[in-house]
Amino acid sequence: MKQFFHEFVIKTKGSGLYDFTEQTKNFIHKNKLLNGILNINILHTSASLTIQENADPDVLYDLNNFFKKLVPMDNKLYKHRTEGKDDMPAHIKSALTNSHLTLSVQNNRITLGTWQALYLFEHRLENQTRKIIYHFIGE
Repeated sequence: MKQFFHEFVIKTKGSGLYDFTEQTKNFIHKNKLLNGILNINILHTSASLTIQENADPDVLYDLNNFFKKLVPMDNKLYKHRTEGKDDMPAHIKSALTNSHLTLSVQNNRITLGTWQALYLFEHRLENQTRKIIYHFIGE
């Protein structure tokens, strides 16, 4: 049984979904992780993590567009707006999604469905540098 952590960075270019599935697969293969649990945690309150379809880019477009409509960037609606019009909407979107994902690793492979991929969901308008932590427990 082994346990360890790994931190990495994803640089975003504004609001949208950023696929980091290959980085995760490479991490598993490089470290020869055979079987266990991989917890993935984002260290921010204005971005989130999600598992979503990777086959049709229209899904990602529609998902991002839906959240923009669900949580509008209208300063009249929010008291907290310290960092601009996207500040509080980003926190709300993050609260509605996930700050972590827990996935099984089986036979040196992450267990995802055929059309599934891992995404960082950026909720801010400006470029950001996002930190993500992997925590693996297993063999």
